[in-house]
Amino acid sequence: MRGLEVTVVILAAVLAMTWLAHRLRWNEPVLLVAGGCLIGFTPGFRTLVLPPAVVLLLFLPPLLYWESLTTSLREIRTNLRGIVLLATGLVLATATAVAAVGHALGLSWPLAFVLGAVVAPTDATAVAAVARALPRRIRTILRTESLINDGTALTLYTVVVGAAVEGQVVSWSGTAVRFLMAYAGGAAIGAGCAAVVVALRSRLRDRVVESALGVLTPFATYLPAQAVGVSGVLAVVICGLILSQAGPKVVSAGARVQITAFWEVSTFILNSALFVLVGIQTPAIVSAIGSASAGHAAVIASLVSGVVIGTRLLWLYSVPYLIRAVDRRPVQRRLRSGARQRFPLAWSGVRGAVSLAAALAVPATTVQGRALPGHGLLVFTAVTVILVTLVLQGTTMPAVIRCSGLHGDADETTEERRAHRQIVTAAVAALPDLAGRLETPRETANAILSELREYATEDAEPSDATGPGVRAGLELRRALIGVKRSALIRLRDQRSIDDIVLRRLQSILDSEEVRIELALQAFTDRPP
Repeated sequence: MRGLEVTVVILAAVLAMTWLAHRLRWNEPVLLVAGGCLIGFTPGFRTLVLPPAVVLLLFLPPLLYWESLTTSLREIRTNLRGIVLLATGLVLATATAVAAVGHALGLSWPLAFVLGAVVAPTDATAVAAVARALPRRIRTILRTESLINDGTALTLYTVVVGAAVEGQVVSWSGTAVRFLMAYAGGAAIGAGCAAVVVALRSRLRDRVVESALGVLTPFATYLPAQAVGVSGVLAVVICGLILSQAGPKVVSAGARVQITAFWEVSTFILNSALFVLVGIQTPAIVSAIGSASAGHAAVIASLVSGVVIGTRLLWLYSVPYLIRAVDRRPVQRRLRSGARQRFPLAWSGVRGAVSLAAALAVPATTVQGRALPGHGLLVFTAVTVILVTLVLQGTTMPAVIRCSGLHGDADETTEERRAHRQIVTAAVAALPDLAGRLETPRETANAILSELREYATEDAEPSDATGPGVRAGLELRRALIGVKRSALIRLRDQRSIDDIVLRRLQSILDSEEVRIELALQAFTDRPP
């Protein structure tokens, strides 16, 4: 089947399964995978193979980039220790535990570690789908963990695949150095690409060109890092985090509105299409095992799934308590949570398409041309782990959240109201000077001043009823938006508000600025 036809079928499945999930209030990823499985049984799709490079290049960079752009850097700083432990320590612990079980069940040590590296990382797409109702702090920990642990797992994967396929000897000291180089190199390339993008954006004035640069950025960051052998995943994440801080200062409102709309639609399609593709390939992978070894493969896959889930539970109910005994600083004591509130974090280890892509990327033959023993079993086990975590953990997450007693963030609403008052206050203070410089008629300036004061206390919507100086009033409003935006960024930089609050209020300011720009354009286009 041709690529265009496959694309149309997958998009149709995405829309149909998403609509059905919303209608039935079921877990979206599970229904998307189920719809993909139904497609996979049709004759035209039985031989469809998802090239691993497609996921690692076409899907992974934009999804990671958008997740890092829209996460909370303040929460990352606050919870950095826990995130690092999950994204590195837990990944290595899971890979080791899975390798031990796989070797005990007949896999060679190198291939057992390949299996461990494949199923160790959580999936950013799947985690985002199950973590929507969680508080901001836990949601940020999960999202950032899933952004970073791909880099840890794929670096380990590269080392152990070489041992399994090429017969290389694994040196623990060499592996540790490779990890450090991959992380340091990826972070350096990500920071360098972010600096280049910020410099370009500060000089661009064309909205379309700015938006095109935003689309190019994740790929232009990922590819150089991969080319030099460091972590492309970490490079994209670091670039996105830096741009999340610099973007409000250098990106125009029109370009931001345009690129945000693009990323929201494209990441929705990419996210959903990944689950459909996992489902499409599942029937072929299961049938490749063969009936003779199906029972043995099912036992191994079930055990590995249990180890993946159990290792995360054990880690989150042991390591934090050990650290508590050592680190008793007040700032860390405030971040502690009880066993009941910790359970949603421990139960959110959902795997996804990255694990499948890594499994499919394992060569089926060695460098000598012989079949790699256990290759089919490895791919089947990876698919089973994805399905088990999606179905078992994904569908039960709402009940787990309810039982934990966790609720949304009340402080987020408080921060938003406080920020709203402060940016309007800054606009009121700047209005007389701006009105004088722009030669705004007094009645127009007074009307806008009264409106701002009312807006600060009652959240009234701004109006364009500014008397005879309509154009002057629009120009003054546009200047005041710049004052508000600067005050908003200052609050974020002072850590008085979160990045999420900034983005929410920034989107309101952007929409208002775009509306004013269109109104002013109408004055410019009006014939004399």
